Amino acid sequence: MRHILLSAATVLLAGSTLMGFARSAELPKGAAHNIVLVHGAFVDQTSWQPVADILTKKGYNVTLVENPLTSLQADVDATKQVLAKQAGKTVLVGHSWGGMVITQAGDDPRVSALVYVSAFAPEVGESLAALSKAGPPTEGGSAIHPDAKGNLYIDPKVFPSAVAADLPPEIAEHLAHSQLPLSVAAFEAPVTIAAWHDKPTFDVITTKDRVIAPEAQKSFAARMKAQTTEIAGSHASLVVHAQEVAEVIEKATLVK
Repeated sequence: MRHILLSAATVLLAGSTLMGFARSAELPKGAAHNIVLVHGAFVDQTSWQPVADILTKKGYNVTLVENPLTSLQADVDATKQVLAKQAGKTVLVGHSWGGMVITQAGDDPRVSALVYVSAFAPEVGESLAALSKAGPPTEGGSAIHPDAKGNLYIDPKVFPSAVAADLPPEIAEHLAHSQLPLSVAAFEAPVTIAAWHDKPTFDVITTKDRVIAPEAQKSFAARMKAQTTEIAGSHASLVVHAQEVAEVIEKATLVK
């Protein structure tokens, strides 16, 4: 899966995007040098690779969290283990389900800012099950079903159009049939901390998203009083619009 996602990124970010970000000799004074990226459900950490490549080439210390997706607490623990290894200010970023994780894990004192990308953003006591009902129903949300073992998947027939409409069809098809399951336990677990109450927060809203309705994303952002950026892309905008997403993360590193 990793090499396929990277191949997609190479095509989608061809030439000017990656070549335009030669490593800087020095990051802005006072900027957070560490960036931790938390992936969503149904995919692995390589979904962040295009963004990570851009930021790494600019000199940031970027770490991709590998979520087990077995429970909210397991993913929070995986994220906190990565945060514990960061020296200095750190920007914590979550995509989709990763928004649930960073909301709970983001109270770490190393975290200087939170960035939500096409993400759920709960209040204390809210679960993904509750938030999935926020805003109008979506093609992707309606296609999430449990298997015999109680793990959740997006219907592979719906996945390409719902999740990755702006990825090459062969890539979207591969991802549809290579999904990593999200446990029902994770889906139903409420957060007990909402770190965005106490941290500067940024939100990338994807206006063509068919998994988390743009209206719901805007509602989350308004509640958090987040600095928002809208991208005319799908739920896979962290790959397709990696440069724009990376630019928002860079803004977050400048928070004092």
